[in-house]
Amino acid sequence: MRVPHYRIAETASLLGVSDDTVRRWVDGGQLPAERDSAGRLVVDGAALAEFTRDQARTAPDPSAVGRSARNRWVGLVTEIVSDKVMSQVEIQCGPHRVVSLMSTEAVRELGLVPGSLAVAVVKSTNVVVETPGEG
Repeated sequence: MRVPHYRIAETASLLGVSDDTVRRWVDGGQLPAERDSAGRLVVDGAALAEFTRDQARTAPDPSAVGRSARNRWVGLVTEIVSDKVMSQVEIQCGPHRVVSLMSTEAVRELGLVPGSLAVAVVKSTNVVVETPGEG
């Protein structure tokens, strides 16, 4: 599967920063980038996924549809562990690491690879809420 590449503006949107900030990171060597066939500066999706682990900002949801699930986190796939039937997919959503178990067939059909843009959607009737204890 082909690893996606993101233009500077897309990278900035995913990380919740300005285009200029991404360019400074590229110029400073903190974020690797290359030129695509059209001569535009792009960031390799796998490199961006690794970089996002160190950046804790939430990206806007790219979905343009309404959903009943309120727990939605936009992020980048950072790791996939697969066997013949099942896969474990890790998504870095800002400062949050979300892990999903799904069929390996679904991973292939969705075209998921490290660096892919994904939205983790959680709809559950069993959610534990905790508050800090009094020390």
